[in-house]
Amino acid sequence: MYRLSFTIRPMNLLLLKPTQINGDQATIAGRQLEHLVKVQRVQAGDTVRLGIVDGLMGEGLISSIDTQQACLDIRLDTEPPAPLPLTIILALPRPKMLRRTMQTVAAMGVKKIYLINSSRVEKSFWQTPFLTPEALEEQLILGLEQARDTQMPEVHLRKLFKPFVEDELADIIAGSDALVAHPIANSACPVDSKKPVTLAIGPEGGFIPYEIDKLNQLGFEPVHLGPRILRVENAVPALISRLFPA
Repeated sequence: MYRLSFTIRPMNLLLLKPTQINGDQATIAGRQLEHLVKVQRVQAGDTVRLGIVDGLMGEGLISSIDTQQACLDIRLDTEPPAPLPLTIILALPRPKMLRRTMQTVAAMGVKKIYLINSSRVEKSFWQTPFLTPEALEEQLILGLEQARDTQMPEVHLRKLFKPFVEDELADIIAGSDALVAHPIANSACPVDSKKPVTLAIGPEGGFIPYEIDKLNQLGFEPVHLGPRILRVENAVPALISRLFPA
């Protein structure tokens, strides 16, 4: 009888780390094993979709499975989906919202994310254990597994707003359309962008006027999503879907 304690999440792709692979074989355990057993109800001889982090996708034939691990014979021959030409500059959300947002941006194809400070970001947010590399990777993997993607996003932490904007941001936005989501902007967010985009998204309540001015000085155009004010976790997918519709 299987008695594992991991939370089961949707998984449309079994995403493997290189340490799980030896030649053309792979070994899985933990959360991924529980998903195969309890959700997909696989048995030896079944085939599952899989991929390797930052590598190809393909299939795995389950050669054996028990309460401790599953062994698979793997074949990797398919490229992952193309990444979005989008960089997101995101004021650090509340910890619970951070986890959901990281899953969302990973699932939607964003590959470069900067988590930054803002006047309305509480200092305690930067102390959350969800910002450790291991915790961020866990949420990103969940998003990639949902979307059937293997390319791991880059996440950069910037705890000081002014030095980031003055010293780094100009290079980050080079060659892209720079937009900042702002509830009182005059222009609506563009639809179906044909160029790379750098998108800045503020905290709950938005960036303060000083921060908007600093972004404007670099060429960021304020844009809105209409008369309604959305939570960050809802605004992020709404903005991405307008800029790069499926």
